[in-house]
Amino acid sequence: MNKHFDLDGAIRKIPNFPKEGILFYDITSILTNPEAFKYCIDWMVDQYRDSGIDAIACIEARGFLFAAPVAEKLGLPIILVRKKGKLPGKTLEKTFSLEYGIDTIQVHEEDVKKGTNFLVVDDLIATGGTVRAAVDLITEAGAKVHEVFCIIGLPFLPYKQLLKGYTVRTLIDYESE
Repeated sequence: MNKHFDLDGAIRKIPNFPKEGILFYDITSILTNPEAFKYCIDWMVDQYRDSGIDAIACIEARGFLFAAPVAEKLGLPIILVRKKGKLPGKTLEKTFSLEYGIDTIQVHEEDVKKGTNFLVVDDLIATGGTVRAAVDLITEAGAKVHEVFCIIGLPFLPYKQLLKGYTVRTLIDYESE
């Protein structure tokens, strides 16, 4: 693995999106750069190879892109955390607050086995609301959350307080807007 890869240089930053005053960190630029994508996947595989996780829960939609190759390389199942109404089987769900409203996420009930040790994966963590809902959904089903992993962290936003008591690991943090 290239331990000195410039991940920051691979992330496109778009000022004033989605609204004035916001600097948007565009994770899709990692996906269009095979070296950057490989760096992220290899880092995750190295980090979690001997961590004791039993499964990876990935959050719709970009979390799927990072979790799937890691799960395949580690021989682990992936459990999809999706928006309400996207999963066809019997589901567990969690409703949570967003900045401008509420949302609901779901997992297939049979996919979250009691005692299973999960890694929760998403692309970027900002306020932490969706990730916290995923963590709560998994733990309320009787499983455990080993750790939360996101490629990008925005620690100037309140996710650390919202996920207090859980280890949250990121590949790169941006300290201000």
